[in-house]
Parts: sequence; C-alpha cells; structure tokens
Amino acid sequence: MNWQPETNHKTRQQRAQMLADTRSFFQQRNVLEVETPALSQAGNTDPFIESFHLDQRYLHTSPEYPMKRLLAAGSGDIYQICKVWRKAESGRNHNPEFSLLEWYRVDFSYQQLIQEVSELLHLHLAKILTEDNQLYTYQQVFLENLDINPHIASHRDLIHCVTENISGLSCEELSRQAMLDALLTHCIEPTFKKDRLTFIYDYPASQSALAQLREEKYSKTGGDGFAFKSYSIAERFEVYLGKIELGNGYQEETSHERNKQILHTENTTRIQHKQETVTQDELFLAACKSGIPRSAGVAIGLDRVLMCITGQKTIQKVINFPWDKA
Repeated sequence: MNWQPETNHKTRQQRAQMLADTRSFFQQRNVLEVETPALSQAGNTDPFIESFHLDQRYLHTSPEYPMKRLLAAGSGDIYQICKVWRKAESGRNHNPEFSLLEWYRVDFSYQQLIQEVSELLHLHLAKILTEDNQLYTYQQVFLENLDINPHIASHRDLIHCVTENISGLSCEELSRQAMLDALLTHCIEPTFKKDRLTFIYDYPASQSALAQLREEKYSKTGGDGFAFKSYSIAERFEVYLGKIELGNGYQEETSHERNKQILHTENTTRIQHKQETVTQDELFLAACKSGIPRSAGVAIGLDRVLMCITGQKTIQKVINFPWDKA
C-alpha cells in the first residue's frame, strides 16, 4: 500500500511560504484573520455545489455565511484560510477537500477588490506574470470570441452558437446557464494567456449567487420601432491564470429579503433537478436582517495558486494526501 504523500518537500516549503506571504499581506492592510466552524447546522443551497452531509451537520463548502455574520457583528475587514469540502468534485483541478482563502472588505467596491486580488496574486506569481492584467466584461468575451451578447441572446441563438462551436454536445436538456458555461469553458477560457491574469466581470443575473444586481439598458428595434429595454447584471468577477480559474468575488448582496429569496429559489431548483434539499442558514439570514455593511468579498483556491507557483499539472501533486489517500 502506497502510504507516502503525493508532494515533494520543495512543494511543502512553497506552500508554507505562500501561507506566510498571504498572512503578511493582510497584516500590512489591517485585515483581521478569523476562524469559523467547519461543521454547520445549515449547508450551501446552491444547486451547482454539493455539501457533505454528516448526521445533523454539513461540512462547509465555504466560510461565507459565518464570515458575513461577523461582518454584521462589526468585525470590520476579515479574512480566513481554511479547509472546505465539496462533494463529487474531482479532477486535475479539483479535490473534494481543498484549501480556500476568503476575505471581505467593508465599504469596498468590487472594482477595488479586483485590484487587491491582483496585488495578492502578483505577490505569489511574480515569476509567471510577465504581462499586464486583462479585464473584460462577460459580455465582451462573448462578443469578441463568439459574436453573441450573452445577456440578450435568445435560447435559440444560444443553441445555434453551441452547435456551431462545440462538437458533440447536445443542447436538448441544457439550461441557458449551462449553455453559457459550456461556451465559456470550451471556447473562451482556452484563449486566456498563461502569463497574465484575466479578470471577467459583470455576469448574467442567472449566475449572481449572492452578488448584487444592477439594471443595464439597451436599445432594440422591433415592430413598434426604437425602444429601450433592460436586463440585470450581477456585480461579480472571476480571475484566471491562463484557463485555470483561481477565484471569484462579489459586490455582496446585503438585503435580507433578496438573500432569503435566493436561498429559497436555490432549494426550489434542487427539487426541480431531483437533488436533495439543503437546510438553509437561518442564522445568516438573521444577520442580514440585523444589517450587513456594504462590502465586497472574494474566495481564492490556494491549491490552484500553488499549482501555478510550482508548475504542477494536477491539484493532487500539491496536496500531501489527496482524496484517494486521505
């Protein structure tokens, strides 16, 4: 039986340095390190993320909800480095147990947070990042690569786009979001350069998670002549090195009513998809009702960052004991 770790000693040293540099980065900015429970009474209702359910508790998929409770309690700027668990996520970039860095900045815009994420990643990846960051809106990357506006394209247009650009993928049972995800993964992410950070921001409302929404107007000519219409934009971003997604961030939704509706809608979607419903976090919702300050937050996958630092091709090579050896 092979009991030995997958990592070598140099990789373990590089992880230790990455963690030390991260803590120094936040200490210099007076961002407080915090801890929250790994096991919680409630889980993540997101239908695209599966929690491990252990008896009457859930292993957390992110420390988001309790960290926002700390924000509501007046913690100010906070960060956390912790292990998180997501069921059924395995592959060269996925391990069901992984290390996450999550932080929240009070009274920050998500644009300010993009800049801070850039500063942290440039600290860790200075030897790799030889070109300036590239920032695109979600709309831009679809228009430039596929000549389609993802916010207003019809379902038929999306089916045509997928059929034309992704061979062998059937659209029969794909939702609008699933088609957009497929186009992004297969056609757009591979175009991102390996020596610079690429930030994508302003996502469709269907991919908002717990990000704030805003309305965008556009002009449309139809049978009634020239008219203005609108669609919702999610104020969130994702950051990539090459085609490896390193993290995603949000202008945090602070409304109690909207957060409550989001959790309810996610569980409803789970029922429609024949997934197990998840106990929603009433403590988080109570904190929302009390008042979460305006803030921006982001989560970074530290194992993926370490993959980039070390040049390893699989996440298993930067985790001492990955899933099959845990």
